[in-house]
Amino acid sequence: MTEDQRNSAEEDWTAACEDSVLQDLLERGEQPDLDRILEVFPRPIGMPAFDADVIAGNIQRLKTTPPVQTGHPYLDLSVKTGLAFIDATFQGDHPKYGVKSYGLNVHDGFPPTIVSAVDALTAWGLHCRAAQLFRYWLLNFVRDDGTIDYYGTAVSELGQLLHTASLLDERAGPAGWWEDGFAPLERIAQLLLRLRSEAEKDDGLLVGGPEADEREKRGRYFHNNAWAAKGLAEWADLCRRRRAAPLTPGLSVRRTARALARDTLAAIRRTWPADPSDWWLPPQVEPLARPASLTATREASYTNYRYWPELLSSGLLPPDMANRLVEARLRAGGQFCGMTRFMGWLDDWPLAEYLYGLWSLGRKRDFRLSLYGHVACHQAGGHLTAYESVSFPPGVEKSAYCLPCQLVATRAARLLVKKR
Repeated sequence: MTEDQRNSAEEDWTAACEDSVLQDLLERGEQPDLDRILEVFPRPIGMPAFDADVIAGNIQRLKTTPPVQTGHPYLDLSVKTGLAFIDATFQGDHPKYGVKSYGLNVHDGFPPTIVSAVDALTAWGLHCRAAQLFRYWLLNFVRDDGTIDYYGTAVSELGQLLHTASLLDERAGPAGWWEDGFAPLERIAQLLLRLRSEAEKDDGLLVGGPEADEREKRGRYFHNNAWAAKGLAEWADLCRRRRAAPLTPGLSVRRTARALARDTLAAIRRTWPADPSDWWLPPQVEPLARPASLTATREASYTNYRYWPELLSSGLLPPDMANRLVEARLRAGGQFCGMTRFMGWLDDWPLAEYLYGLWSLGRKRDFRLSLYGHVACHQAGGHLTAYESVSFPPGVEKSAYCLPCQLVATRAARLLVKKR
C-alpha cells in the first residue's frame, strides 16, 4: 500500500460510522477469521516493552491449567505473551501500569492493573501468583477510609476490586490472600455503602469521577453505579462463603446492592431516548450535549471506549438494553475491525469488558472480530507488545505499552477453551 493509498483508506475508515470489516463479513455471510485479518492488515510498528529473552523465558516457565490451546497458534502466543508480561511489568509484587511515562510511580495504584492481572492469572490456573499480587495490592494501596492510593479512582473500580476478590475466591480459594485482605476489602465496601447513604438524599445514584483522565467531571455515571451494585452484592456473597463478619451484615449489604441496581436501571430508562433506533445512549444522568458520532467529542469517545463497555460487563442491563448498546457502538462509529475507536485513533485497553459483555449476550461473531482485530492490529509485529493506543493500520504506537491492554487477549481467549 502506497502512502497515498494509506491516507485515503484511513480517511475512509475514520469517516465511516459502520465497521467496514464487519459489514464485509455480514455481506459474505462469513465468520471472522484470524488468518484473513492477519493477511489483510499489517501488524503495528513499535519498540518492544521488554527484552525478548525475558519474555521468552517467562513463557517457557508457564504451567497453565488448562493448556493454552485456543485453536490458533497466533492467539495462543498472544495469551502466553500476556501472561509473561505480568511478571515483566510488576517489580516483584509491586504493580506497574506500563513503561515509559506509564512506568512512573503515580500510575502504580491504578486498579485495572491488578484487576486484569488477577483475572488473567486465575483464568489460566496461576492461582498462587494471583493471590500473592492481590494481597500485596490490598495491603499497600487501600487507605484507612477505603479510598485507593491513586489520583483518579473511578467508582466502578471500587466495585471491580470487590468482584476481583470474589472471582479469586471462586477460582483459587482463600489461601494466601483472604486473611490479610479481608480488612482492606471491607473498607472498600464500607466506602461504597457510605456513598450510597449520601446518594439516597437524592435519586440514590452514587456521585463520582468516571475515570482518571476525566476525574474532574464528577457525576452520576451509569457504569460506576452498575459496578458498585455488582461489587457490593458479590462482597456479601463472598463474606457468606468465607463465614466472615463484616461491619454491615450481609443481608443489609445485599439489600443495598439490589436497591442501587434498581435505581440505576430506572435512571438509565429515564435518560436513554425512547426511540429504540436512537444510538446516543448518554452515560450519565446529568445533561450531555449530543455528539455527531462516537468519536466527535471527548465525552463521546470516553463513553464508547470505557463507560459503555463497563456498563455492559457489569451485567446490569437486560438483554434488550445490552444489545441496544452494542448496536449503538456498531452504527455510530465506535469501532474498526472490532477495535475501539477513540477520537482519531484506536484504544483497546478496556476492550476485555466489551468482550465479556459480547460473550454473555451470545454475540460470538462480534466477540471473535473484536478479539481477532485486537491481536492482529493492536499488538506489534514480532514481539506482540500491546500499546495503550495505536493509529489505524498500518498502526504505529501512539501511547506506550500498558498491562491491561496486553491482557485483553489473555483474558478473553480463555472463553474459547473448554473448562477443565
